[in-house]
Amino acid sequence: MSLEKYTKDEIQEMSMIEIAYEMMKDENKATNFQDIFKFVAEAKGFSEEEKEQYISQLYTDLNIDGRFMSVGANMWGLKYWYPVDQTEEDAFLAEEKPKKKKKKAKAKEEDPVDEDIILEDDDIEELGEEAAEDDELFEDEVDDLEKDLDKGDEEDL
Repeated sequence: MSLEKYTKDEIQEMSMIEIAYEMMKDENKATNFQDIFKFVAEAKGFSEEEKEQYISQLYTDLNIDGRFMSVGANMWGLKYWYPVDQTEEDAFLAEEKPKKKKKKAKAKEEDPVDEDIILEDDDIEELGEEAAEDDELFEDEVDDLEKDLDKGDEEDL
């Protein structure tokens, strides 16, 4: 690693973000945040308590520092590795293997159903009762008309 050119005192004086930058520059590939932090913690000689204290600081520094770029799935790369117009999602997808295209599923023919008319059992009962009432009214009207016709026929004679 390029940290070999630094003394232990110089590494202790370096910020965590500088150590991460040197590591990423040497790796030359997107790296998981946990691996980045593990490397920084080893280089700085952090105790378990210091690791808990500084992990969020490194994550914040990666987000703020303009040299780094999240490429998805907790993976980080250096911005200069990626084209300017490439989004984070594009960078992440470039890291993955290309997927095979799926064949289009044949469209299923649907039964023609009038979706506007959906009747519940209670609705059907009400319609049956209304139809029966209408039939009775209709029969009464027919009877009245027949009577009127019979009277009219008798008057014409």
